[in-house]
Amino acid sequence: MCTAISFKTENHYFGRNLDLEYSYEESVTVTPRNYPFLFRKAGELRNHYAMIGMAYVVDDYPLYYDATNEKGLSMAGLSFEENAHYFPENQEKENVTPFELIPYLLGQCADVDEVEEMLSTVNIVNEAFNKELPLSPLHWLIADEKRSIVVESLASGLKVYQNVTGVLTNNPPFLQQMFQLNQYMALSKELPTNHFAPNIPLAVYSRGMGALGLPGDLSSTSRFVRAVFAKENSVCGTGDSESISQFFHILGAVEQQRGLVHMGDNKYEITVYSSCCNTKKGVYYYKTYDNSQITGVDMYKTNLDGQSLVRYPLVSSQQIRWQNV
Repeated sequence: MCTAISFKTENHYFGRNLDLEYSYEESVTVTPRNYPFLFRKAGELRNHYAMIGMAYVVDDYPLYYDATNEKGLSMAGLSFEENAHYFPENQEKENVTPFELIPYLLGQCADVDEVEEMLSTVNIVNEAFNKELPLSPLHWLIADEKRSIVVESLASGLKVYQNVTGVLTNNPPFLQQMFQLNQYMALSKELPTNHFAPNIPLAVYSRGMGALGLPGDLSSTSRFVRAVFAKENSVCGTGDSESISQFFHILGAVEQQRGLVHMGDNKYEITVYSSCCNTKKGVYYYKTYDNSQITGVDMYKTNLDGQSLVRYPLVSSQQIRWQNV
């Protein structure tokens, strides 16, 4: 389970929580402009926009969980179990596998408008990366600094939805997630007024009572509501440091702590990592479950005209800054 958000202050920021009970050997990965993408059905892409993001690299191929390209376009894939539907190859469409969709779009599109145009010809095909890595059921949040969309491949076809919230979690499908927000329209960051029984002297006995009823469990539906509430009511400065800090605090409102979601045996779902990319500067920030210090990687400090992937292993052990040593 996961949560992704698009957030705008002076700059645009994009990132996510990856929530799983295990971790692959993911790394912050820069794909330069001349790395050759050999798509399974859609041919070869040797020259493209550079991108940075979190990826599991297999056989020198970046399986991106989330990424941002040099034009500031960002994309994240989130679990969409029992609803994602992939199709047989269609000769009248551009056939792209789910694990290729992020580099396929970010490699060629500069903004959401171009993504929407390209998606009109795309068919997401039912083909796994290999026998050891079966297909993940996914849907995607895609954003630039102006707007965001959600892409879902359903049994009824490929759907593209405008997303005014800039938030995505998992199930149910996006339109149902949006509809449930109607149930919470009375919630507020302000102290409540007694509409229940004005003739009864009811007291506001605690701060935050305007948000009574905001769901606090870890389900994807509740995380969607809570993340939208936190993002829409967020107040922070426009500077980079303030914005990054606030971004991680918003993600912190929906993070998963070990022990709260039991997956059987001795496995528990946790927030494996949280990310925040300044999409204008191309700097990718992250924290891991065991390292709460923010670590940054600047894509422009690599050779973006190269042909080889550049990988930065995650700093996953806790980093403590001592003041009296």
